[in-house]
Amino acid sequence: MATSDSPTRPEAALLALRPAIAGQPAAIPTPGTVADFQQQVLRPVLKLQHAVLLATVADFARDYRLPLATAAPTEATRLLTELLARNARLRATLAGLAVGLLTAPELAFYRQHRPELTRRLLGLAEQRVLSSVPELLTYLPT
Repeated sequence: MATSDSPTRPEAALLALRPAIAGQPAAIPTPGTVADFQQQVLRPVLKLQHAVLLATVADFARDYRLPLATAAPTEATRLLTELLARNARLRATLAGLAVGLLTAPELAFYRQHRPELTRRLLGLAEQRVLSSVPELLTYLPT
């Protein structure tokens, strides 16, 4: 628990790190709906964490000896989809990569709606990984 003498999170710095997403309206201080939270918080955080997300998935693929480097594109997509769907440790790691960059009010909202927001967060992460397979392959050892 935070006490009055404990250091506070750098809320403004966390928000300043987030990249803008084209076509998205300006963020409101604390989104009021799950859909708004997904668009205004989760998408920018995942965009910020793009390289870390790909490197993490590549590490798990390597640990499970998935032949992504030699697989056909459709087979690589299938292997990654299965890994992302079935590996609970990977799913928890990906959620943690995003949740760790939430501000205190965002974290409070996330905790209230955790099951739904985690489902949405993992869906967004999966889309990001599957649309970046060539880039993900660069994180695998040669």
